[in-house]
Amino acid sequence: MLRLRPYKKCDAKYIVSWIKDELTFKKWSANKINKYPITADDLNAHYAEQDENDSFFVMSAFDETGVVGQMLMRFLDEDKKVLRFGFIIVDDSKRGKGYGKGMLQLAIKYATEILKVEKITIGVFDNNMPAYNCYKSLGFVEMPEKAEVYRIGDEDWKCLEMEMNVCQVYS
Repeated sequence: MLRLRPYKKCDAKYIVSWIKDELTFKKWSANKINKYPITADDLNAHYAEQDENDSFFVMSAFDETGVVGQMLMRFLDEDKKVLRFGFIIVDDSKRGKGYGKGMLQLAIKYATEILKVEKITIGVFDNNMPAYNCYKSLGFVEMPEKAEVYRIGDEDWKCLEMEMNVCQVYS
């Protein structure tokens, strides 16, 4: 059974092992971490630099085999009504098997039932269609007017912004 819990520093060794190439790293980090290859110590240092109050949560998904996914959630507003999902990654040996969708379903449930948010946002590069299709299947809607372009290496990558109004989806 898939479950979600707060990230532990010991999870980092698994997460960085799933990043087998620079393309995967860039899709996951969106240049927010600029050191490749990344080590477990690098990942833990990056998270330690982030907001340490109650507006930033790193979560790990796990099942009977151990850690299988990781993501973060952070509030975008002072009222804590808008939550952003990011840094979503699943064990590369388990991709395409529903783990990402399951992890996000648990995160949406936590966001709506515990955090009581009204909206969840997420970004995905247009060269990552498996993730885009996963998010869409969960009820995220693309917001074309909010798309941005990131400079990744020597290329421009379009980041599609998606939103879920949880008041409409889960009422």
